[in-house]
Amino acid sequence: MIRPESLKFIADVAENNDREWFAENKHRYEDAKANVLAFVEQLIPELAAVDPEFPLDTPAKKCLLRIYRDVRFSKNKDPYKTNYGISFTAKGKGIPQPGYYLHIQPGECFFAAGFWMPESHVLKKIREEIDYNTTEFLEIIEAPEFRKRFSLSDEDKLKTAPKGYEASHPQIELLKLKSFIAIYPLKEKDFLQPAIVDKLKTAFEAVYPFMLFLRNAVVQ
Repeated sequence: MIRPESLKFIADVAENNDREWFAENKHRYEDAKANVLAFVEQLIPELAAVDPEFPLDTPAKKCLLRIYRDVRFSKNKDPYKTNYGISFTAKGKGIPQPGYYLHIQPGECFFAAGFWMPESHVLKKIREEIDYNTTEFLEIIEAPEFRKRFSLSDEDKLKTAPKGYEASHPQIELLKLKSFIAIYPLKEKDFLQPAIVDKLKTAFEAVYPFMLFLRNAVVQ
């Protein structure tokens, strides 16, 4: 689980996002980083037990994203992220892969899984798979264990029907999506309890059929 001090540190970063303050509090960052890495180490075997494509020997440090922001092409010049981002990626096979992402930020925690803004040829394959196997896809996203936790993000969506599909298509709203991401909102207090590991394990199990559908779509 995550210690309250680790959440307090990342909240303080949001209030003091400058290099001088960070240097003075580097010891707090190192303590928080060690705590988050230990938490990731708990999650890795749980995810590997659900998704055989995710390697059990994945180092936790490869999952935890850097706190340092790349500000070269951003108007926001704050040097540090105000969240702990954790990315779980299946082993590469030379093809695009959907991924898992855990976002820990006071007031904005969530777990997500799927494809974010895939390249056009990948997106085309996903849409085709949904079109050809609509019943299977609907069974996955309407399954009780999925719906209890997840909803599909519609943040990235076309305003009109994508090329090759009629506006009258019964699943046109799904086909308009440019990202296929399942979102599971969480509360920061969830991370303060040991039960968070089991909570996320159940989420891994609930979202795995969705991930498998996307993965199969892009290998065909």
